[in-house]
Amino acid sequence: MKEQIEIKVATVAELPGILKLQSENQIAQGGTLSGGMSHNQIEEMMKDMPQIVAVVDNQVVGFLLTTSQAVSKKQNIPIVDAMLASYAGNTDSYIYGPVCVSQTQRGKGLAQLMFKELLYQEPNREGILFIRSDNEASLRAHEKMGIKKVSGFSFNNHEFYVFAYKF
Repeated sequence: MKEQIEIKVATVAELPGILKLQSENQIAQGGTLSGGMSHNQIEEMMKDMPQIVAVVDNQVVGFLLTTSQAVSKKQNIPIVDAMLASYAGNTDSYIYGPVCVSQTQRGKGLAQLMFKELLYQEPNREGILFIRSDNEASLRAHEKMGIKKVSGFSFNNHEFYVFAYKF
């Protein structure tokens, strides 16, 4: 039987699953996430903009987080500040990311499905994101989605590319 993957806007019920998946995919755990956000930060982001999740059997197996620039500035995340110093976008631009898919679900197009849902929820708005320059899988996935590189920056001795889109 093929597993059912549900792509939807997250509620606070999915918050523990988002935090668990985020923790499992930190660089210290062998993952590629450049940082982590707290329960309160993600909850504030949920009130601000749609957070997209992929769910299988009531388990969060993917997430795509977003936040407005206004909320992002209040959260004071240095790597996001460095990205925005490199490319700020327009006044209505929002920050896309992080995006994360569980190891067991990779290669199934979940990042693209979550992105499609985000575009449905937030049409005609510019999204801005960064990807570490050595994260080949993420670079390929985002280029495949039609997202274009617009800038770059250095942070903590690593190079990052800034991408932007408006569909």
